[in-house]
Amino acid sequence: MRIRRILAAVFATAALAGLGLAGAATATAAAQGAHSYVTPSQCKAGGGTADLSDNTCKGGTHNGERID
Repeated sequence: MRIRRILAAVFATAALAGLGLAGAATATAAAQGAHSYVTPSQCKAGGGTADLSDNTCKGGTHNGERID
């Protein structure tokens, strides 16, 4: 009887861990598909320069992100 309880606990833990990993993978895939846009002031506040000729932020924390 004791072994059954231990095995049930192990299987329950493994099942919950599997669900957590699947949820994390889904969240990561959704985040990668989203486009990131910043304003020119956000680009400058992050230490970059807003290049309006090709609408991207050059340098800083928003380097390479599109400017909206």
